[in-house]
Amino acid sequence: MKKKEFIVNDLLSKIYQNYYSEGKLPTQRKLAEFYEVSRYTIQDAIVKLRDIGVIDVIQGSGIFIRKNVHQNPLIYNSITATPYSKISSKPIYLKKEEATEEDQRMFGIEEGEFIWKFQRIRIVNYQIVQIENSKLPYKLFPNLELRDISNSIQEYVQSENYVISHYITSYTPVLIDKEQAQLMACKKGLPAMKIQNRCLLRSGTVYEYSEVIALDYSCTYITPFNKQNHNQRKQ
Repeated sequence: MKKKEFIVNDLLSKIYQNYYSEGKLPTQRKLAEFYEVSRYTIQDAIVKLRDIGVIDVIQGSGIFIRKNVHQNPLIYNSITATPYSKISSKPIYLKKEEATEEDQRMFGIEEGEFIWKFQRIRIVNYQIVQIENSKLPYKLFPNLELRDISNSIQEYVQSENYVISHYITSYTPVLIDKEQAQLMACKKGLPAMKIQNRCLLRSGTVYEYSEVIALDYSCTYITPFNKQNHNQRKQ
């Protein structure tokens, strides 16, 4: 594990143990001395913690732990831990199709209604790291255009005055196939992660279903120990 990743995970562990009871991390200088690394390495670790929403850095005041961090499960991955400024999306296609029975069940729409289907590649630091195939119900987004999927879908959904609630996500290890290898300019057969997302509005409506194929994918999350579930699994 790289020094930066070790420091990030160690600080996360300390934060969730209430190690910093005053709600504030030591200075970067003190952290560098403690971990015996350069200030540059500490700066990188602090930036990552900031980007995943755990801390706030206030110039001249210090590094503060966000107040609600202990009440919320933490999850971040190799995309969500990357600033939006370093991520870009290139649309491959956007098309309108009649909803299948599966689409009707997923989005709660009627026979004869339509969905949007789109594909795009996602680029981080000038490297193609993901292929995304998504579906959205046409009736929620009748004015969706190709340029909209060049940017954040979440931003677009909110711009249409919808309130996003949560995501249901599953992960499956896969190998890159021939078509995916051509899109991502990589070798066929490379290990990757298939990420399936159901994205819900506050009303409970599914507004997007996506399947993402991701290279070099990593994910870190924290969950509380569930003693009751643990005991049930032993039966």
